[in-house]
Amino acid sequence: MQYTVNEKGYYGKFGGAYVPEMLYPNVEELRQNYLKIIASPAFQNEFQDLLRNYVGRPTPLGYARRLSDKYKCHIFLKREDLNHTGAHKINNTIGQILVAKQLGKSKIIAETGAGQHGVATATVCALMGMDCIVYMGKHDMERQRPNVERMRILGATVVPATSGSQTLKDATNEAMRHWINNPTDTHYIIGSVVGPHPYPDMVARFQSVISEEMRKQLKEQTQNELPDYVVACVGGGSNAAGAFYHFLDEPTVKLVAVEAAGKGVHTGMSAATTALGTTGILHGSKTILMQTEDGQVVEPYSISAGLDYPGIGPIHAHLFDTQRGIFVAVTDDEAMKAGFEVSRLEGIIPAIETAHAFAALDKLTLKKSDVVVINLSGRGDKDLETYIRYKNQLEN
Repeated sequence: MQYTVNEKGYYGKFGGAYVPEMLYPNVEELRQNYLKIIASPAFQNEFQDLLRNYVGRPTPLGYARRLSDKYKCHIFLKREDLNHTGAHKINNTIGQILVAKQLGKSKIIAETGAGQHGVATATVCALMGMDCIVYMGKHDMERQRPNVERMRILGATVVPATSGSQTLKDATNEAMRHWINNPTDTHYIIGSVVGPHPYPDMVARFQSVISEEMRKQLKEQTQNELPDYVVACVGGGSNAAGAFYHFLDEPTVKLVAVEAAGKGVHTGMSAATTALGTTGILHGSKTILMQTEDGQVVEPYSISAGLDYPGIGPIHAHLFDTQRGIFVAVTDDEAMKAGFEVSRLEGIIPAIETAHAFAALDKLTLKKSDVVVINLSGRGDKDLETYIRYKNQLEN
């Protein structure tokens, strides 16, 4: 079974490039060049140097002693929250802006939900002296205000998406429209393993540094580079793709993808794609998405701005379809409880996206000898208002 992408851009039956004719030249230019660019020594030297000296990699793999005591197993945290900008997103934006430079592009556009990808894109644009426009749902701009201000301070123009649910899906639609109208000088940095081929593969490759480091660090700390479980939250799924990448062909490693169940999987306010979705086309690729019988996208919901996407990346659709991945749904309440628990047990306030991954510990049957790595994909600074509001509601 092949879990990485094939030469046609598919993971099993998912993937491909379903794009309007006007976008075809942009996507095709990228497809023809990305592997050559990434493989070149000059690219790799600059990429590795920036990851080390700008992003702050490798990120630590820390033993979570008090969490391990509670769950009676061995829990390690891959600390992507310690990257510059506070999340895993920067790994991909550094890689993509270097690709854009090689293709002679001078302007960058991006979409963002929680704002972390927007901040990471604005950051690398400032670093490289490139114009930056970030599309963000109006609703997300309200609940992630600190990140909106960070993007503006970094010199980016933040454009509200005011259609639909005014969240990530709508921001993606707006960004794609912009790209159609500005094909020659603009590169679109997609923030997750979604969109037309080659984006899911390119983003997964840039994020695979996470699992590459995990293997080395586990070997140093446990004498075995293979854990029993790797756990990561999934919206579109870039941090999970990065965390799973170098374990895909290791059948003893269980890959746990945690989706947002919102108010409950079947409440009509959920983003649990694999539980509710069917096969269809979303943002240029064939994947699993939440849709009505006549193919209209169902609005997702999650307390976490980064997880309320109505689909998953084709790599995850394939992992679900082949049962290589274990997909778990976690509600708002379960995630928030886990976020507070990790804060108090380990002195780390996780992003609410990441809190969903921690909540999955209650849903796994763990043995004393099990080694579990949780990808701590982002820090909770951006979510403090949501944490405070939630705490106040509980207390009143």
